Amino acid sequence: MQTNRIILLVLDSLGIGASADAEDFGDAGADTLGHIADVFARDQPLQLPKLCQLGLAHAYQTSTAKFPTGMEIPTTLKGSYACAKEISSGKDTPSGHWEMMGVPALWDWGYFPDQDSSFPQDVLDEIVQRSGIPGYLGNCHASGTEIIARLGEQHLKTGKPIFYTSADSVFQIACHEQSYGLETLYELCKLCREILNPLNIGRVIARPFVGSCAEDFQRTGNRHDYCMKPPYPTVLEKLITAGGTVIGIGKIGDIFAHAGISEEIRASGHPSLWRETLAAMDRAPDQSMIMTNFVDFDALYGHRRDPIGYGKALEEFDRQLPVLFEKLRPDDLLILTADHGNDPTWQGTDHTREHVPILLYQHDLPASNLGLRSTFADIGQTIAQIFQLPPSAHGTPFQIQD
Repeated sequence: MQTNRIILLVLDSLGIGASADAEDFGDAGADTLGHIADVFARDQPLQLPKLCQLGLAHAYQTSTAKFPTGMEIPTTLKGSYACAKEISSGKDTPSGHWEMMGVPALWDWGYFPDQDSSFPQDVLDEIVQRSGIPGYLGNCHASGTEIIARLGEQHLKTGKPIFYTSADSVFQIACHEQSYGLETLYELCKLCREILNPLNIGRVIARPFVGSCAEDFQRTGNRHDYCMKPPYPTVLEKLITAGGTVIGIGKIGDIFAHAGISEEIRASGHPSLWRETLAAMDRAPDQSMIMTNFVDFDALYGHRRDPIGYGKALEEFDRQLPVLFEKLRPDDLLILTADHGNDPTWQGTDHTREHVPILLYQHDLPASNLGLRSTFADIGQTIAQIFQLPPSAHGTPFQIQD
């Protein structure tokens, strides 16, 4: 298989059925794609013809031993497909992305398990002392939209940042974009990143919002994730070291702590992410990789437990694929995958431990069943083999025949 460029699109949170260890995470029975299809089948079946031609429904069958309810299953496929389980210790965004790029998180992240008074007092005291903030609000587990509606007006009156967390290894800070200041929020997040490093917290996230009252507060697209750096070189770093190019679109740069990215393109919302991805395909040279995270599936619909919105976003993504196919060169390899699940019918608002699909397409490449993979790192190992990079310690490359 001759490949000079790889376009890797992450459909953030598109799980395809609970993994064998899902019970350890409280997720036995979670099924992002399957449960969305179930909801749609009550009225109009979920329609993803292009994704199914690439093997999405068949990858789902590999994971669950059944096809998604009501969806039309093609008799012939144009892509190779697999499902993969995660070996990283968590089910968050960095764990999934790092693993697919060859560096699974096999250590224990730090967490804040207490629902209320979530953060250690000595940590909070250090943040206040070093930053000079007048105090803080929140200090609990919460949904981002809920806590902004609940505490946003108090934040505007007092200038106190809103601190909150979730089941993930994360410290989130919500502040008003105008009254508090975007750059001031970013600087506070950088300080918190430094303070939280000894606790092995995966991400500090800036969550800016706008509006004048609880009824009209809205989060903006100026979110920033301050992640820990992967402890070993990912395939992205190896590609750059070998003289290649990596274009990261959306939050890819943040996820990898800006390591292994030649060009970072910040974009918010799926229409913008599509535009930037297609534009990057026009200029990306040989020996390059374009990696885009389509975050709305997770942020707007998974966490907000909106199966209808999630399904409609999938259908819109599917409708955009023909434009992408037209831009593919004969030696381009397209890879579609996900980083974890986020079942919008599940209890709570957190990610779910699930298998993910892996769909591969290249002009004139025969379709094949690549089976159940033992780790997301098989993606990174395949990329390393294609670009003749040093192999990672984890993963097995796909055996794809011309």
